[in-house]
Amino acid sequence: MQEKIYQVAVGLIPGVGAATTKTLISYCGSAEQIFKTPKGKLKNIPGIGDVTVENIQNKSVLEEAESIVKRAEKLDTQLLFYTDADYPSRLKQIPDAPTLIYYKGSVHVNPAKSIAIVGTRKATEYGKSVVRKLLEDLAFYKPVIISGLAYGIDIQAHRDALELGLETIGVMANGTNIIYPSVHKNTAFKMIEQGGLMSEYTFDSVAEPMRFPARNRIIAGMADITLVIEATQTGGALITADIANSYNREVMAVPGRITDATSEGCNNLIKQNKAHTLTSATDLIELLNWDIVPSQTTNKQLILTDLDDDELSIYAVLTDNQDIHIDELSWKSQLSMHKISSVLLQMEFKGIIKALPGKKFALR
Repeated sequence: MQEKIYQVAVGLIPGVGAATTKTLISYCGSAEQIFKTPKGKLKNIPGIGDVTVENIQNKSVLEEAESIVKRAEKLDTQLLFYTDADYPSRLKQIPDAPTLIYYKGSVHVNPAKSIAIVGTRKATEYGKSVVRKLLEDLAFYKPVIISGLAYGIDIQAHRDALELGLETIGVMANGTNIIYPSVHKNTAFKMIEQGGLMSEYTFDSVAEPMRFPARNRIIAGMADITLVIEATQTGGALITADIANSYNREVMAVPGRITDATSEGCNNLIKQNKAHTLTSATDLIELLNWDIVPSQTTNKQLILTDLDDDELSIYAVLTDNQDIHIDELSWKSQLSMHKISSVLLQMEFKGIIKALPGKKFALR
């Protein structure tokens, strides 16, 4: 507990941000040693001046930190310092990662797969239906869904994830003991049991406008990929996408009609090559190489029950061939070229096969 008090205290020192904290840790060895290092040695650290040294020596910082640690225990909130083993590993990879995270939840913050879903606060029914469809199709892979608990696309992503049995984490621009907006309290409480709430801001901090862009960097940093479902020309979703790009993380956007204001941002991201086009879950699965499905036997049984005789003939041939030209496929399945073309198209719509260059086909 004592080291945790020192870790929290570092973030409370006036004028000491994340970069300075990391410098102090690298020279002193630990958060505790920062406060136990003599003034003279502190002044020799690059970027540390007299004012900062005096602020470090101020005992009120440690007193405030102790009260925060005690409160965190009462509120069942984890305090994750960036040197801790259980600090989000994805965040450690970004240059402006927060040094301390407040986390209240039941889910480990280092999941195997994680997806950020962001978008406009004025989501349309189309945008909401896209979120639902994507999560339904991705549920097999059990990704943790990251978003910002805001109106519109964010809360839709959280709610759909909960309904589909997926874990979901909300990143907030205020303290984890405050739910903002308050109308999302019921969803937030469910998320604590099936996910979590995360913030870099201490208890009782309110959501101020300047904190939302900073919150967005954590959303982008926590995820393998950021999906922009609907976005206008300006807004937080585009900021999150830009941040994700700066971290060399994948970004995908759902295209929309050129007359729809809520699609302008997505269309521009795609046009400017800042996002891959997202038209189905398959696009994401292939981009992230999630193609390999563990339960092949179960999947095969489900597929076979849904095929007619012609489709079964093609399926049998493709099972024995990695990829095959349509002419050879026609001959081996005993289907005419006219017939096989329509059957292949139908199987492609069902997501059973995929077309390859050179008029070749293979199983998905």
